[in-house]
Amino acid sequence: MDAILEFYRGASLPSGLRLVDVWGWSFDQLEDAHDYIQWVFPLDTESASDPDAPVLTEETQRAFAWDDVLKDRVQKSLAVMLRFYGLERLVLPDDKLVVIRAITFPDRRGVWIWPNNHNHMRLTRILRSLRLLGLKKDAHALAKCLDDICRVEGRDIISDETAEQWRQAARR
Repeated sequence: MDAILEFYRGASLPSGLRLVDVWGWSFDQLEDAHDYIQWVFPLDTESASDPDAPVLTEETQRAFAWDDVLKDRVQKSLAVMLRFYGLERLVLPDDKLVVIRAITFPDRRGVWIWPNNHNHMRLTRILRSLRLLGLKKDAHALAKCLDDICRVEGRDIISDETAEQWRQAARR
């Protein structure tokens, strides 16, 4: 079986890490650890920073697209990371999906809204992974929120290149 599917279905990595562990991590753990993001938000290309990270196959992408349990787990992973960034996912009464600044945003923005922060690359990965795993609405909602943050809070802090990478990651 595919390692990404096994991880998302509850299996431990060789290090002993499980998805449910990541869901329970503190903000400090989410910030300081750098080897989990490739598993929680896999891509279809090799990771430059972790050569042992899994690569998302087309077959695995189809499994996520068809399996509501897997999609729910990706959305739970997204919720964890959105809290980390001070953001929140909402489904409006008309089933429109939005990502907004949470009440914690003023406190959390300092973690990632500064020039050349490594979380900018994490956000690019998250956006692209959401799209690849069949959660395009989530990717678009997050990209729209990030675009708004770039225009308001992030002006002259988040580069135009980063903002464009976020838009492209959600679209491709």
